[in-house]
This record gives sequence, structure tokens and C-alpha cells, in this order.
Amino acid sequence: MAAIVTPSEQATQKVILDNISWETYQRLLTERGEHNQPRYNYDRGKLEILVTSYEHENLKHIISTLVELVAEELQVDDIEGGASTTFDREDLAQGFEPAACFYFQHASRIRGKKQIDLVIDPAPELVIEIDISHPSLNKFPIFEGIGVPEVWRYSKQAVTIYKLVGGGYIEQSTSEVLPGITGEWLTRSIADSQKLKRAEWLRTVREWVRTLKATP
Repeated sequence: MAAIVTPSEQATQKVILDNISWETYQRLLTERGEHNQPRYNYDRGKLEILVTSYEHENLKHIISTLVELVAEELQVDDIEGGASTTFDREDLAQGFEPAACFYFQHASRIRGKKQIDLVIDPAPELVIEIDISHPSLNKFPIFEGIGVPEVWRYSKQAVTIYKLVGGGYIEQSTSEVLPGITGEWLTRSIADSQKLKRAEWLRTVREWVRTLKATP
């Protein structure tokens, strides 16, 4: 069994293991129960185990808040957050737990569900990935296999938007699930959140989105 461990100084603790069976992956999920740590990502025998830091959880909260605020200001008809739900499919031998995720067009289909079954339920339409430590399991093949249409990836203090096209993900300048929102603006807004008081930051976000709406 091969393992890669992040250096001790990394804020997020992470281990990547090879040759792990699906049964072992499922047993680890069961043993963890309702606790939110550690988190697991699995791709055909390769297992990532991570314990997230305050920085990771704070970024998750900031980006999730941005999604909710933007959706509200753009008057998106429906939205449902899936947080860090475990999404897995045995037939694909793949599973992941996002930093956060959201449903839009399929929000009404999953609202009120106790558990998501990807055999019958749709994948989230937006997945948030936060990568602030290395090495890291490449999760894009998992997202592709499970059919996630859009991914926002925060890495190296910047957000990049990816869209699933054909056999893989391509970088996009603008989001499709929240039209008009760019990776550049998301990056700037996250940076602002770490400098401004909370109320001032929220007002700034709302004002920018309203300006976006008013632009022909």
C-alpha cells in the first residue's frame, strides 16, 4: 500500500493511499458516521483522506455565501445546497465529498431527501473544490464520471471555473449556472472578505451583482 502524506506544516492534513478496495472505502465512511472529519475522495482504488483546516472551512463558508447571495440577487428561481454530501457510485468505483455543492435546475428533485442515490438522483450542478495543500488527488475524473456540469476550484488564492464538455473539463471565464459571474470576480470577492467587516463585504457583493443586472 503506497501512501503520500502532506508535510506536517501544511494546515490541511492529507494522505493519499493506493490499492484500496471499494469495500474498505465504504467501511471507512460507515465508521465515520455523522462526523464531518475526516473527508474521503475515492477514484478506482486511490483514496484521499483529509482533515480540513480552519482556512479551508472559512473559504468554504465564504464561497458558499457568494453563491447564495448571487443567486438571490439574480433572482434564480430555485437553489438547494448540498454542503459536503458524500456522492459515490459503486459501478464507477468513484466517490467524492466536495467542499460545497449546489443544485439549481434539479433543486426541487432533491429537496427534502435524506440521502442522495446517484443511480436515480442527479449530480450537483455546481461543485466547489478548495485545494490549499499538496499533493492532492485529481478529482476531475471523479467529477466527470459522476457528471458534475460545473466546478469552481480555489487554488493558489484564485478561483477558476470549469465546465464539463464532452470528455473533460475546460476552463471558462464565466459561470453558466450563475451567468455573469467570473473567476476573476470570485477571486477578488474572496480577497475582499478577508479585509472588510462582514456587513460591509455583504453590501459590496450585493451592490456589484445589482450593477451586473443593470448592465445591458
